[in-house]
Amino acid sequence: MNEFLQQEEEVLRMLKTVYDPEIPVNVYDLGLIYKIDIRGEVCVIDMTLTAPSCPAADFLVEDIRQKVLSVKGINEVQVNIVFEPEWTKDMMSDEAKLELGFM
Repeated sequence: MNEFLQQEEEVLRMLKTVYDPEIPVNVYDLGLIYKIDIRGEVCVIDMTLTAPSCPAADFLVEDIRQKVLSVKGINEVQVNIVFEPEWTKDMMSDEAKLELGFM
């Protein structure tokens, strides 16, 4: 497997270890991650929140930043909070929906 794909897989693996403290599902399976763009040593992530006034926003951004920085070859992480499109429960993975009782 090429190095870029390995790095991308490792970023995904790290994102799946980031949990909203109020919801027992990781941010990736919740559908909060909209875009991951790796440009050399920089990883740019566009994400949203379940609600604009989410009290865990700063915690989530910093947890993502720290965990993605641990990926070999990533030396900078930019996390952009976006609200377009607006997050809905339909964006969750089937596993997340099952865990939260939506299936």
